[in-house]
Amino acid sequence: MLKGISPLISPELLATLSRMGHGDEIVLADAHFPGESFNNRVLRADGLRIPALLDAILPLFAIDTYVKDPLVMMAANGGDTLDPAVEAAYLIPIHKHAPTAPDIIRIDRFAFYERTKKAFAVLLTGETAKYGNILLKKGVTPV
Repeated sequence: MLKGISPLISPELLATLSRMGHGDEIVLADAHFPGESFNNRVLRADGLRIPALLDAILPLFAIDTYVKDPLVMMAANGGDTLDPAVEAAYLIPIHKHAPTAPDIIRIDRFAFYERTKKAFAVLLTGETAKYGNILLKKGVTPV
């Protein structure tokens, strides 16, 4: 246990966040997401919901301010509809820890999969919300 670091941050996640450079991306994936099919660096956070993980990660992680899309979620596919409560729950820790972060953008499922392939890592969570995946692009840590 480390002082000032949430117990939700596993040693592997802390090491991964530390190794990421500016411009690298991490996907916080819902429990349904096929992370291992798209990326070789997969970590697990079973049982943990994404809003709690965002609240634990974002004090340690600068969101990239030099791009228009550092926060990305998957758009609804076909006739599906999005539950606005999912994004609203994610925005609470985002606004708390990164108040100047741009809005979350939505991209289609296959574009999200392509971003996942290029991501630094995928964190498989216990999030059960449909379309609950979110991609974070790391920025430069302020001094």
